[in-house]
Amino acid sequence: MTFVTTMPEGQVRFIGLSEVAGALGLLLPALTRIKPVLTAWAGVGLSTVMVLAIGYHVTHGEAAHVAPPLVLLALSAFVAWGRFKAAPILPRG
Repeated sequence: MTFVTTMPEGQVRFIGLSEVAGALGLLLPALTRIKPVLTAWAGVGLSTVMVLAIGYHVTHGEAAHVAPPLVLLALSAFVAWGRFKAAPILPRG
């Protein structure tokens, strides 16, 4: 992916840390059942990051690189929808 060579190192690290934090946010609240609604919000956050990634690739003529963020967008949006509406996880209690 060419964005790594065109963006400042700090921004690339921030994007990576955001994605890792989002992935942990999808797993940990649901697994521990501590504030499980955070799982749904992590899905919303990751969906936002993926929309921005798709926008970046499209505006920089990298349409071939849109597929991975599109798949991750679909998965994270599905998790958000599922945890908000279809199958919310109850907190420990």
